[in-house]
Amino acid sequence: MAQEAPAALETAPKNPRSRKLLGSVLRWAAAVVVCGGLGAGTAAAITSMERTDVPGLATENDGRWAYPKLSLPPLPEGSPRPFTIGNEGEVHHADLRALLLPAPAGATVDPKLDGVWMSVDQYVSLYAKDKRAGLKQAIDDSALRHVAVRAWTMPDGTRSTVYLLRFKSVGFSEAFKDEALNAGSADTVLLDGVQGIETESLGDDVRVTNTALYAVAERKPYGPEQTRWAYIQAGDTLGLVVQSRKGEAAPVPFQQTVTLQNQLLG
Repeated sequence: MAQEAPAALETAPKNPRSRKLLGSVLRWAAAVVVCGGLGAGTAAAITSMERTDVPGLATENDGRWAYPKLSLPPLPEGSPRPFTIGNEGEVHHADLRALLLPAPAGATVDPKLDGVWMSVDQYVSLYAKDKRAGLKQAIDDSALRHVAVRAWTMPDGTRSTVYLLRFKSVGFSEAFKDEALNAGSADTVLLDGVQGIETESLGDDVRVTNTALYAVAERKPYGPEQTRWAYIQAGDTLGLVVQSRKGEAAPVPFQQTVTLQNQLLG
């Protein structure tokens, strides 16, 4: 049965401090602007469009998952959204756990990782053992505030985990991404068990204003399963989406998941 395509979220006015977008987003997504209001305590609904309206998409099942209708969480009274003029730190004031992408239909959610806080030690354990001490020190130096996580497994065995790291401001977030993780570089820090990577091309037809993507896929030979992951740079928050599956981690649900999480953060 055909699923509805994800639609993009309207963002707030562009921050006057221009930064170059270093990443690109999906070739097959399309932007439909729907915003319910930027005032405190309001939520902007993310609505869908018919698949036949989206360039490059077949009308038959292409492997995408059925995510629930998304909306932005409410803000504390008087708090601005991250990319409004005046919010120089590009701070996400909403509860970080509420900005995690919900699991799609049919998923088995990990009850221990269902929209909860994660410790720094748990987070750095994702990476190669020889990199963990350096990453932990970088986090200690970076004014990290929280790490939130949600994980689920689909019937085909694909395991997805979304991590959101909130720093004191965009400067700290970008420094950790660039200097500690080397995201977007051939020298990026590898996840534990991954021996080699290749850049994942997500296309550039649709962009989420003020955010950037850096995606990679584990290259062959990769053993019994393959892993794909992407960083999302969005102001004070750095997102990490990881998907692994026996055989090959399918690109379509990976791209879909990254796109939707990017929209929630942008």
